[in-house]
Amino acid sequence: MITLLQAQGAAGGGGMSFLFMMVIIFAIMWFFMIRPQQKKQKEIQNFRNSIVKGSKIVTAGGIYGTVKDIDEAANTLKVEIANGICITVDKGSVFASPQANIQ
Repeated sequence: MITLLQAQGAAGGGGMSFLFMMVIIFAIMWFFMIRPQQKKQKEIQNFRNSIVKGSKIVTAGGIYGTVKDIDEAANTLKVEIANGICITVDKGSVFASPQANIQ
């Protein structure tokens, strides 16, 4: 009878250890996976809010171009992809161009 009670007492301590390990694993996942993704999303949103005429962009589909007009009401951009050729894209599908800093 005493051995059974000792075994149950030891198992109870293991539950607390398991809970502690789960908290540690969640903290590590948040720090290395969720937090950087949130930071990147915030940077992309800040870029989208700062787009002006003449900004160089790349769309989610990989189309490079220069912003010619912005329609805030429809949340769209008119993008020139070649001389005289413009397309309209949703502002949510725009990312900063790697060549944005090159003039």
